Amino acid sequence: MIESMRITTLNCNGIRAAARKGFYDWLPGQNIDIVCLQETRCSDEDVAPLLFQPSGYHATWRHAEKRGYSGVAIYSRRRPDELIHGMGSVEFDAEGRYLEARFGKLSVISVYLPSGSSSPERQEAKYRFLAAFMPHLETLKRTGREVVLCGDWNIAHQAIDLKNWRANQKNSGFLPEERAWLDDLFNRVQYVDGFRAVNALPDQYTWWSNRGQAWAKNVGWRLDYQVVTPTLAKQIQGASIWVESRFSDHAPLTLDYDYVL
Repeated sequence: MIESMRITTLNCNGIRAAARKGFYDWLPGQNIDIVCLQETRCSDEDVAPLLFQPSGYHATWRHAEKRGYSGVAIYSRRRPDELIHGMGSVEFDAEGRYLEARFGKLSVISVYLPSGSSSPERQEAKYRFLAAFMPHLETLKRTGREVVLCGDWNIAHQAIDLKNWRANQKNSGFLPEERAWLDDLFNRVQYVDGFRAVNALPDQYTWWSNRGQAWAKNVGWRLDYQVVTPTLAKQIQGASIWVESRFSDHAPLTLDYDYVL
């Protein structure tokens, strides 16, 4: 039995690309109990090699129907008691955006929200996802389960969560409607932004554009979250963003919980 719990989330921007950049060399030394991945961009055929089945972990994948697109995964040291593939949306479950692993009364979810930056059509899809996701999260909270929602939410919540917030107020990822959706999730539904529960510092980012010198100058966005139920929020012992090496345009976000897995 694990007396404390370490969870890491990473948008790997292609699991094969992350592997080439050293993710699977880094993982064994981190003492992580559960790893949630997003944007795996693979199929069952792609993950068959042992490289993508790390020693000591149970691996579960939720692929998109479109090969090489989206996709999420969960690695866990303890075998899940139950797995839920999808959130009940025909449109978005086909894109491989939601995977839930249940361990007793705990649900750990790897979720990948759509990006709206490529076109107005994709922004509308993002709004449809948010509209479907909120009632799902409300229902999940009413069950009384403890929940950790790990993933790339593609929304920076507040001005502190991106470097150039003034210039991005009309851009996807920092639109008033998106931020209001998170306000509603945190204020009315009473989920908690786990990172901000223990770290109120500025310049804490998890994604950097590949354009210009965004990484070198730390001109980033905090798009990756562990959103948790209130009881779990009180059990967070620490949070960190790994910036010593790069496996993706996102960075791994790790939270430690005083929780018996």
